[in-house]
Amino acid sequence: MVDDDLWALIEPLLPPWPQRSPGPKPVDDRRCLQGILFVLHQDIAWQLLPLELGFGSGQTCWRLLERWKRADVFDRLHRLLLSELNAAGELDWSRVCVDGSHIRAKKRGAATGPSPVDRRKTGSKHHLICDGRGTPLHVITTAANVNDITQALALVDGVPSIAGRVGHPRRRPDSLLGDKAYDSKAVRQELRRRKIMPVISRKGIANIKGMGKLRYVVEQTFALLHQFKRLAVRWERRLDLHDALVSLACRLICWRRLSRQRARSAVRSYAGQL
Repeated sequence: MVDDDLWALIEPLLPPWPQRSPGPKPVDDRRCLQGILFVLHQDIAWQLLPLELGFGSGQTCWRLLERWKRADVFDRLHRLLLSELNAAGELDWSRVCVDGSHIRAKKRGAATGPSPVDRRKTGSKHHLICDGRGTPLHVITTAANVNDITQALALVDGVPSIAGRVGHPRRRPDSLLGDKAYDSKAVRQELRRRKIMPVISRKGIANIKGMGKLRYVVEQTFALLHQFKRLAVRWERRLDLHDALVSLACRLICWRRLSRQRARSAVRSYAGQL
C-alpha cells in the first residue's frame, strides 16, 4: 500500500489526465502506483499483475509509469525528498561515494552488453552516487561492459540542486571517494575544477587506508536498491521503463530515511514534553 504521507507528496506532482484521451480514465492514479510497486517488489511480469487486486492491468500501469517518467514526476519528487532530508541535517556533504554494480539483462534491449563479470552474459550496469550516509543522489544505467571511469563526471553533474538550508541550493560535495576503477588524472583535474577533492585509490599501489570503512555506504545502497526484485535482474527491453523503476526505487529509499527521521523527531518532541 502507498503511505498516505508519501501520496500527499506525489499527488500534486502528477500530470492531469488528458481531456482528449480516448475513453474514460482506466484506474485511479493511486491504485496504478500500487500496481507499479507490486511489480517492483514482487518481480512479476506486467501481464501477470492480478486484476482482482484492483490495480488495473499491467499495460495500464506501465503506460502510466511511462507517462510519469516523461513528466519528470520522479525527478521532482527526488528533489523534494532530498530538500527535506537536507533541512533535517540528514545529508552528509563532506563526501560522496561512487561505484557500479552489474545486473543480468534477460531480454536485451538498449544499454545492454556482454558482462565482463558474468561470463559475457548480456547485462547492464547501475552507476550510483550517494552521500556519506548512503542516500542515493543519482543513478545511470549503461551496458555492462562500460567502464566505471566514463560515468564518474556524469554522476557528479547529475546530482540535483538541493535546497533546505539557508543560502543557495547545494549540489557539490566536499570530496568524492572512489576505488581504483576511477583512477584517472583527467577525472581528478575535473573534480578539482568543480571544487571537489578527489579521494581515489591509485592503481599499482595499496588502497588508501580506511577507504573501505568510508565507502561501505555505496555498497549498502546497492543492496537496498537490489532488494527491489524487479531491479536485481533487468527484464525491461526499454531503457526508459527500467530507469523509471530505478528512479522510483531510489525515491522510496529516500522516503524511508525521511520517515525514520520524522519518527525520531516526534519521539524526541514527545520526550521533551514529559
